[in-house]
This record gives sequence, C-alpha cells and structure tokens, in this order.
Amino acid sequence: MTDSNRDFSEVVRAIRKDDPRYARGAYYFLRQALDYSIKSLHENGQLSQGHHLTGQQLLEGIRVYAIEQYGPMARSVLESWGVKHCSDFGNIVFNLVACRVLGKTESDSPEDFNDGYDFEAAFDLPFRPEAQPSTRRPRML
Repeated sequence: MTDSNRDFSEVVRAIRKDDPRYARGAYYFLRQALDYSIKSLHENGQLSQGHHLTGQQLLEGIRVYAIEQYGPMARSVLESWGVKHCSDFGNIVFNLVACRVLGKTESDSPEDFNDGYDFEAAFDLPFRPEAQPSTRRPRML
C-alpha cells in the first residue's frame, strides 16, 4: 500500500468515526469515480487539465463508472455502502473536502448534488429488457 493510500485510509477511518453513515467502500469508489470523470471529460475536450468538476459532472461520471464497474448490481452495491441518493455523494464529497482531500470553490455546496438522478432510473433501467410488443392477439370474450 502506498503512502497516499495509507493516508487516504486514515482519513476515511477518521471520517467514519465521526460520520458512520457510509461504508469505507463508498469513499474509495468516489475517489475512483472522480478520477474516471476527470479523465473522461478531459479526453472529450470538456475539461481542461486541472479544471474543476461541477457536482452534476461528477454525478454523471459516478453513474457511468458504477455501471461499468458493477453492471446491473450497481445500485445494490451503492446501497450496501449506505449510498441511496445523489445527495449521499454530496455528503461524501464534502466529508472529504472538510479533511482537505478534495478542494472546492466558493460556490460549491453539498446541495449541488441534490438535483441528480433517481437511482432506479439511473442504475436499473439500462438493464431492463425493453417491452416487446405482444404478438398474440387478445382473446375476445
């Protein structure tokens, strides 16, 4: 384990001591999803190197990364960590901001994550089979 991982582990341990709502995995996932989001936005020309992500950009990156990593189990995995709404990601981000792991601008707030997506629509619908039109004719009574 590298020093930065050990330091991050210590930070997460300290956060969870004061705020046990979210499992350790949620913090590690968020850190990976943030890196994924920055890389994806930069590759698409939507973010310059070192540029700041908005809450909505991060939420979209989290959604895509969760589906890539966990497929149809994404919502179940997130919920097992205590993450059930986009606002939970905001709480995790600002727990990390308070510990100086992440930075923020003056206009950033946990409320930036409140108007995200519905977890069922975001994580379940992509895996549901599309409704097939019935080939059978309804029986007449």
